[in-house]
Amino acid sequence: MSPIRGTDESDIAFATVQELKGKLARGEVTSMELTELALKRLGTIGTRLNAVASLMGESALEDARRSDVERAAGKIRGPLHGIPYGAKDLLDTRGTRTTWGSILYKDRVPEADAAVVTRLRDAGAILVAKLSMVELAGGAGYRYASASLQGPGRNPWNPDRWTGGSSSGSGAAVGAGLVPFAIGSETWGSIVCPSSYCGVSGLRPTFGAISRFGAMALCWSLDKLGPLARSAEDLETIFGVLTGSDSRDPSTLHIAERIEPPLHTLEIGVLPDSAWAGYQPEAVATFKAALKLLESKGHLLVPIKLPDHPFDALLLTILFSEAAAAFEPLIRSGKHLELIDPAAKIGFLASTTIPAIDYINAMRRRKLAATEMASLFDKVDMIAGPSFPSVASPIDANLETWYALPSDPLGAPGNLCGLPAVSVPCGFGEAGLPLGISFMGPVGGASLVLTAAKALQLESDFHRKRPPV
Repeated sequence: MSPIRGTDESDIAFATVQELKGKLARGEVTSMELTELALKRLGTIGTRLNAVASLMGESALEDARRSDVERAAGKIRGPLHGIPYGAKDLLDTRGTRTTWGSILYKDRVPEADAAVVTRLRDAGAILVAKLSMVELAGGAGYRYASASLQGPGRNPWNPDRWTGGSSSGSGAAVGAGLVPFAIGSETWGSIVCPSSYCGVSGLRPTFGAISRFGAMALCWSLDKLGPLARSAEDLETIFGVLTGSDSRDPSTLHIAERIEPPLHTLEIGVLPDSAWAGYQPEAVATFKAALKLLESKGHLLVPIKLPDHPFDALLLTILFSEAAAAFEPLIRSGKHLELIDPAAKIGFLASTTIPAIDYINAMRRRKLAATEMASLFDKVDMIAGPSFPSVASPIDANLETWYALPSDPLGAPGNLCGLPAVSVPCGFGEAGLPLGISFMGPVGGASLVLTAAKALQLESDFHRKRPPV
């Protein structure tokens, strides 16, 4: 590959989608050059970080060549024309294996593309790689970072630390400057965690905002797909391409994103300090500093309390019940015992013992919780908190003890009630590892949380920091 004309390779590798769009429009770089650079970095750095499930070299170069020809002819497919990206390996890609991160599905080759892959192609984006993930998105539970077909996801800030799960490859690939953006998924924490650990921006959309057709089903009433990128502005662009109804995923037919003018003053709900008991001091300190920065710019901090519901217990009951149903054939075959992680070998089997009465009562209580959570947003525009309790965990840590906290104050109610959230970098903690802040909004309120994230990134440069890869 020839060097990109007059440009430091790393400057291109860590450029935002918006910056790359400008360079492509001005003829400073071609899609072929961007794609070759992404493939090169994925094949070297990505391999070292265990971030890559499958390289899409041949098809990506063909798409890049076509993209440049179309641009020269004045045909721009959409806002991501010519921009490379990576997709979590639970999204189907026609003719390219989609393994769900598991040795049990290592030879699985889909016959059709997932809806998001099609939408991104139609917008001009170029798929360069399938990215690694925790086996079966962690649905059986897992104890160690090694619970992946590609091995433990290694953090670009320190390869002896984890990337977070289950979108481990998506977080690492964006964090290490391998791709400008990636698609991940979240059932509980799987976009927010790797975004925080890897120092990138990640959007968990409202449940039903993005079609999951062609994505591995873990928990039908909780699974969500969303982008990880360098900035909140990039997330906004990508989300605009991905969102919309799809009859093949009925959940998308019941949600409409709010169309509102940008707010000049945000009212940000803040939980009591006791909510963050057990969090690393740096995680709380950097979060508070970010809020103070926003407050100094005229935004309002409003003390609030969450409704009194056992959010974590309800979410676990629903998640494990639906996961057992989704993977019932695997469990009945006994092949779940061939999963990598020791906890996963028994997790699915344990999930089959949850009584139907517990699942039904959890779903009924969920509706009450969602109603009361919605009422909070009559008082504030969004709620903020640390994205995760700590910096990235050691690569060999026992995750069951590392995350032994009484509750997940934002992640549990947010995922249970299908609320959108965005995580963006807000500082650094132990050993210079990234930390994030999350903004969580009402159903259909992705634009609100992205407004807050963009406001913070306008006043800070944590999202511009680069790891030593």
